[in-house]
Amino acid sequence: MYEVKKRIEISAAHYLTLDYKSKCQNLHGHNWIIDVYLHSDTLDKNGMVIDFSHIKKRVKDKFDHKVINEVVDFNPTAENLAKHICDELAPHCYRVDVWESRDNMASYIKD
Repeated sequence: MYEVKKRIEISAAHYLTLDYKSKCQNLHGHNWIIDVYLHSDTLDKNGMVIDFSHIKKRVKDKFDHKVINEVVDFNPTAENLAKHICDELAPHCYRVDVWESRDNMASYIKD
């Protein structure tokens, strides 16, 4: 089994739709850290699971310096973003960690 991990840093804003009062309902930004984990039993014809630059392009280009609510059609919690990114990098992605800050991280791990 081959495994690769790519760390991506983005700056992006979002606001959350919640059923309780929270300052997170207001537009606010984070310097996000996104860790993407991919694996495969085999390598492609170039000897890779996936090119690191392709991972970066599919995540950073989509979210960096954007209002995430304008990019996705779901409530952009860290948990929902982790799953969305993992799904976007199928079939090899099995885990995504989304850090909103150094103290707050959500993961999605595909069974």
